[in-house]
Amino acid sequence: MAEDRILTVKELSEYLRVHPTTIYRLLKQERLPGFRVASGWRFSRAAIERWEREQAEKRALRDEEDKG
Repeated sequence: MAEDRILTVKELSEYLRVHPTTIYRLLKQERLPGFRVASGWRFSRAAIERWEREQAEKRALRDEEDKG
């Protein structure tokens, strides 16, 4: 198993290739797994990878429903 790295908002935004504002918006909507450390946010790389898989599965199900 890969090392469970902890990412900052900046690192996560680079990893996901989205603007940091998008990260904060998803956090506010409680759609992204993260935790606070003092005044900042941190993210478990493993939790983000699980979240990505879940999002892909949801997208695939929606696409299948749209076809049917």
